[in-house]
Amino acid sequence: MRRFLAPLIHIAGLAPLLVLWYYWFFANLVNPIQTLTQFSGKTGLVLLSFCLACTPLNTLLGWKWAIGLRKPLGLYAFFYAALHLLIFVVLDYGLDLALIQEAVLEKRYVLAGFAAFLLLTPLALTSTRAAMRRLGRNWKRLHWLIYPAGMLAVLHYLWLSKDPRQALIFGAILATLLILRLPPLRRSIVRLRSRLSPN
Repeated sequence: MRRFLAPLIHIAGLAPLLVLWYYWFFANLVNPIQTLTQFSGKTGLVLLSFCLACTPLNTLLGWKWAIGLRKPLGLYAFFYAALHLLIFVVLDYGLDLALIQEAVLEKRYVLAGFAAFLLLTPLALTSTRAAMRRLGRNWKRLHWLIYPAGMLAVLHYLWLSKDPRQALIFGAILATLLILRLPPLRRSIVRLRSRLSPN
């Protein structure tokens, strides 16, 4: 299953780039920078949610192959978060450091988004097997940062949106995935699944 899904993950991870390319060159949008910013950010949040769903899928359904999809999904989520930030910094603010600093300090949604990106950065940098070996048990502790990063990303989306419904849906999904990762509940689900298993 993992071998079958791996190419699909890469196709799904790269397809939004074609959408962004179409938006920028051919869509004739009234505000293309805003569209690119919103689309790249939402894509990153969707991929981050899928990444966080991999472990609960293994816990609930015994889908061990889902664990192997966490890394590519997480890296694609980081890629679109970085692209989201790059569009904001380069296209929207023209690399004007004074304006960027002012936006980070004065606009809470910018601060939340920037903080989320900072938390995701060490996770992307330590996604290799060599980093896992060097960090040992600390690797898992470090990678729990994905949850506060996800919460900050949802806050960023919520504070930015005029209609909060989609952001609240993402928040509910994130909260559910986090609850399913709690050790007592996770152990209970595994025991229940073992009892119900025909084997």
